Amino acid sequence: MGKITFYEERNFQGRSYECMSDCSDMSSYMSRCQSCRVESGCFMVYERNNYMGQQFFMRRGEYNDMQSMRSMGMMFDNFRSCRMIPYHRGQFRMKIYERENFGGQSYELMDDCDNIQDRYRMSDCQSCNVMDGHWLMYEQPQYRGRMMYMRPGEYRSFREMMSGQRFMSMRRITDMC
Repeated sequence: MGKITFYEERNFQGRSYECMSDCSDMSSYMSRCQSCRVESGCFMVYERNNYMGQQFFMRRGEYNDMQSMRSMGMMFDNFRSCRMIPYHRGQFRMKIYERENFGGQSYELMDDCDNIQDRYRMSDCQSCNVMDGHWLMYEQPQYRGRMMYMRPGEYRSFREMMSGQRFMSMRRITDMC
């Protein structure tokens, strides 16, 4: 079970909202978020309501202001929704495809990949099928840039999902956070 607490002001001050599950719209609980504390579990926070917009992965820890979160790669300045990431026991499997609708070159991954260009000679990844586990996909090699949380399922077109975003590295969410 995960638990995250959001605060309207820096350094865990002001009105707060405690969350232990998915929340599609935090605006009814608080007007903005300037700090948060993840007491247990892992969460994805989203720039917009209904799990839309840019995403940022948060594991157990204290995030005392937005500037510290930006230094860790977050590229937006407020949270509007969050999703708890369930802990996965077992193997991890994902098949990535060079083109939309599972076209072009394909490779099956069972571990992290810091650069699909170097490892597979793939210039792009436009669709995938996550068979097992929960993954983070990054727009740049070495787990940098905008990210996207992928749970088991078919993802036919990253272009349609994320306004043309492409992914160049991917990492398993392996720990209990």
